Amino acid sequence: MMNQNNNTISRRNFFRKLIGSIILLCSGVLLWKKRETYQTVWQIDPNKCQNCGDCAVNCVMTPSAVKCFHLYATCGFCDFCSGYYQNNYIERNSAAENLRCPTNAIKRQFIDDPYFEYKIDQNLCIGCGRCAEACQAFGNGSLILQINQDICKQCNVCNIATLCKYDAIIKIDAKSPYLLPEKYL
Repeated sequence: MMNQNNNTISRRNFFRKLIGSIILLCSGVLLWKKRETYQTVWQIDPNKCQNCGDCAVNCVMTPSAVKCFHLYATCGFCDFCSGYYQNNYIERNSAAENLRCPTNAIKRQFIDDPYFEYKIDQNLCIGCGRCAEACQAFGNGSLILQINQDICKQCNVCNIATLCKYDAIIKIDAKSPYLLPEKYL
């Protein structure tokens, strides 16, 4: 046994401190995980959202963290997509005057006659809601606005939520950070 007066530690005390440190570390990790489990995030309730375009200008981020998401499982993969084309389109091509999206964020890819797949380029999307509004009015509603959790800052008080006249921005559990319209549940 070592002498305690020489500022050395006995083997038994060393293991006690080591085990105590491990227990403290494990309990800290468990508390952190528990806190993470109950964390909430801001999200758009697609059942309340009117695709008014305010999310594009009221988000503290530029461009907005609100993006269009495509629910592929509900899409008809149509030749004419009301979210892709303007109401008064000239031709069915991807010329700017025919397209609804002001930033060309929707990409159209041929699948098989007469089917096309429409993909959203999240880097170009500004969250204006034009495509989602038209898809809900004239299509099947497969284009919806959501807050992209990968880029949202999760502000303590969301500026969009404060200004949304439809109360469509809500806090939800971070385990399920995206919401579907009720008609698809």
